[in-house]
Amino acid sequence: MFKRKLYLFAGASCVALIVVLLSAAVSAQITRQNLSQSTMAQTLLVEHQQLSSISYRLFKQLTDGLIFGQTANQAGVRNKQEQISETISNIRRLELAQREALGLEVTRGSVEDTEGLAQLVTQIINEFQSIAATRDDMPLNRQDRLRTLLEVTIDNQFREAINAAVTRQSNVVTAINARIDMLNTAIVWFTAAFGLLGLPLIMLACWWLINQLYPPLQAISNGAEALARGNYDHRLPDTLDREFLPIVQSFNTMGRQLQEHELSAERSRKQLEFEVAKRTRELIDANGKLTDIDNRRRQFLADLSHELRTPLTVIRGEAQVTLRQPTVGETACRQTLDVILDQAVGLSRLVDDLLLLARAESGQLILESEWFDLSGWLRLQVEHWQRLEPAYRIKLEWAFDSEEAQLYGDRQRLAQVIAILINNAVRYSQPDTAVVVKAAQQAGRLKISVIDQGAGIAPADLPYIFERFVRINRSVEGSGLGLAIARTIAEAHDGELNVDSALGKGSTFTLSLPSEEKS
Repeated sequence: MFKRKLYLFAGASCVALIVVLLSAAVSAQITRQNLSQSTMAQTLLVEHQQLSSISYRLFKQLTDGLIFGQTANQAGVRNKQEQISETISNIRRLELAQREALGLEVTRGSVEDTEGLAQLVTQIINEFQSIAATRDDMPLNRQDRLRTLLEVTIDNQFREAINAAVTRQSNVVTAINARIDMLNTAIVWFTAAFGLLGLPLIMLACWWLINQLYPPLQAISNGAEALARGNYDHRLPDTLDREFLPIVQSFNTMGRQLQEHELSAERSRKQLEFEVAKRTRELIDANGKLTDIDNRRRQFLADLSHELRTPLTVIRGEAQVTLRQPTVGETACRQTLDVILDQAVGLSRLVDDLLLLARAESGQLILESEWFDLSGWLRLQVEHWQRLEPAYRIKLEWAFDSEEAQLYGDRQRLAQVIAILINNAVRYSQPDTAVVVKAAQQAGRLKISVIDQGAGIAPADLPYIFERFVRINRSVEGSGLGLAIARTIAEAHDGELNVDSALGKGSTFTLSLPSEEKS
């Protein structure tokens, strides 16, 4: 039923389209023919005007030669005669084509008059030549013939003939243009009439088709939206067109099945979500712990292997060199043992540092915290380094209001932090430069700063200086663990270790610790 409606609408649309296409094709063909005829008529009119112009110029040239006794330019005369012949040939060809296109009634007399015009031009040229050949002893006869030729033949006969040809061709052009205008007007009126008649019919047909198609589609759309909202009780009516009945039956069956599956799926989904959430939390926690442990293990082994390679190589090399000697004196043995001892001591310090970092990361670093006098303790650290490094001007700046300031923490570990910072300042500075240890209290925190005038740290290196085994300058001795240990100890005291540095202007390392009142 609905299919027949579609076929009916499609057939009517095809008929209307065929009518429009045929009308357009006929209009295009007629317009093309009229334009071609108009172009031909215009060309023929131009050829007549050109014939008139060339002929008058030739007649003037021949007349001047007879009257004033000038010798005519024979090449110019021949050229104009050839142009006249070519123009007449073009006129004959175009007039024959025009007669074939427009018919005898419209072009009556054009072909015949052209022949007469060609003969008249030939007659005039021959008469000029005959007068020019007359003997000079008969001047009166010569003048009479020339006057007759100019006044009668050229001014009357030739002018009337050429004007008649031009007028006749102008009338042909006017008639063709009038026919083109009439055709254009007819096309406009036909298009307007067809549009005024066809547009309401098309709108009526579209309205009818939409009214036939919209209700079933709207019913199906409403049913789909109801199912999407979870309303599985919704059913489509069975009163739609026959073509929609299979869709209605399938849709209603699907709704019933979805309703049954939804109830079962809801129960399973809730149970599954509960189990998945529980297992996911457990896996995330376990995976995070395993990843953290594995990363620390890998990093520790890599760093340890790198730092142990050099001292072990030195120990092995010294032992191998000593063993290769046939006889070894006491002095050589002592030198070898001294080197091995130095390397062993360095290895022991390295192992101690690594153990400190490992214990801190695992939360097993034990601090022996107590209250102690900050001023006296800090002066002891500075005086110790003044004796160790007399080439540097190491001094203490005390920015407290009084000498009495108490600090709660592990004095040995904090002394290790101060030693690391002063040692770095000395190693990266030139002799006879100042290294200032400044103590102050700001924003409720105790701050101990070590300020040097050394090479400074490049901005690109600042984010990495507190990592293990990082050395900015490889020419300076050390394991690269000092700043990592210092920050670890600071964080174990709930403090911070920060740096402010500019390349070529020195560095400032600041240890910030909580300021607590002694109870």
